[in-house]
Amino acid sequence: MARMMRMNAFGSTHPRSRDDGRSSKRRSAECQRRRRYFYTEGVPRDPEYPRRVVVTGLGVVTPLGGDVGTNWDALRRGKSGTRAIGVGDLPENERAGFANKPAPSASAGVVAREAYDGGKWEENGRLARFVGFARCAAAEAVRDSGLLESTTARLRGERVGVSFGAGMGGTHDLTSAGGLLRSGELRKIGPYFVPRILANAGAGRISMDYSFRGPNLAASTACATSAHCIGEAFRALQRGEADVMLAGGSEACIDAVSLAAFAKARALSSRGSAKPFDPNRDGFVMGEGAGVLVLETLEHARQRGVEKVYAEIRGYGATGDAHHVTRASPDGEGAARAMLAALRDAGVRNFVNDVGYVNAHATGTTLGDAAEVNALRTVFGAEPIENGTVITSSTKGATGHLLGAAGAIEAAYTILTLHTGDIPPAVGHDEIDPHLRLPVVGTGVRLRADARAAVSNSFGFGGTNASLVFAKPPPLV
Repeated sequence: MARMMRMNAFGSTHPRSRDDGRSSKRRSAECQRRRRYFYTEGVPRDPEYPRRVVVTGLGVVTPLGGDVGTNWDALRRGKSGTRAIGVGDLPENERAGFANKPAPSASAGVVAREAYDGGKWEENGRLARFVGFARCAAAEAVRDSGLLESTTARLRGERVGVSFGAGMGGTHDLTSAGGLLRSGELRKIGPYFVPRILANAGAGRISMDYSFRGPNLAASTACATSAHCIGEAFRALQRGEADVMLAGGSEACIDAVSLAAFAKARALSSRGSAKPFDPNRDGFVMGEGAGVLVLETLEHARQRGVEKVYAEIRGYGATGDAHHVTRASPDGEGAARAMLAALRDAGVRNFVNDVGYVNAHATGTTLGDAAEVNALRTVFGAEPIENGTVITSSTKGATGHLLGAAGAIEAAYTILTLHTGDIPPAVGHDEIDPHLRLPVVGTGVRLRADARAAVSNSFGFGGTNASLVFAKPPPLV
């Protein structure tokens, strides 16, 4: 039988019989049903996951500062939190070896002591440093959201969950245990050794701090960890498994072994300066910290009388390269598919018109940055990327690469870009690479007035990719 094609919400086609016998009444009912799936003009609502999800709280601790306000102010001014490592920045039992033989790249983004109370958040050494960072960022995010002031949230802790991971976890504890093994002193290993090193240690502790008894999840997908955690929290809320989710990740591996290992993989900058997209880039600078987003359904936010919503999370895409354990596919094919999946999930029809900013994963490696630019050209076209219609910058020149925490930190910066209209400058990107042709983003750059959405990318070793799409928030009434 002859067949005709009809367009779906994304512009693709599905076959339909020429003579399907539908009455005008049934056709009208179908139109009304489909209309309910559109909550803003031209943006489809997925009938399978109809719940909208908004961001109501943010919390960060990074080398730029111990709270969101300090971070955002430093970032907008183009400040960098990376510096030369001092012996005192390393765990105590590693300092002598580092002083004698410094790591090939003796720079990092270290969280300042005055910005983070380690004694408080790590309970005077009982908890690992990455768990302390998690607790610190979560406390700010919860406070920012006003969640604990809500009777609904307090009485229904089983409807509040946590999705929070770490890419490397307690590396220092592992190396310390290796020292005990080598010296024949394994009897000295602590009873909390295993809980200290687990990737889900942060998720578990955050849930215990606030009696959040909903879904408790932890991804550990290298440098895409916290982006995946945010994406999976988004899905849990869409599916109705919770009303609120705290999502993000943390990392604390400024230690001699981690620095030496990344240097051996030729991933670190030999000059100790991260320069994403710059022609003189030669690797990344490690950082530490944590980021937490409070995600909740729009219905729940309205019900508890929320007065401030930063943004709406609209799309999530996750893919694999299946190419190499540490190197991205040069054409950026996997990264492009992640972005396309997220944008289609978000219902974005015109990528160039709707998206005004991309917070790139770009770490400052020669191959990785080039692969991401290729992916961006695939998704948006070469001209919009190269002429700045879709502005792209990386914030890793300012913070260093926070590995498993990078996705959450950069998601927070992307959300603040939508919330304030200010685009973070690309610290370290001083010249245009003639091969990449990506414009340099300086201070004072503003988001296009007609831009509705922004993208945050995170890619990791093993060929894992995650993209998140955020949009300007919906009305609360």
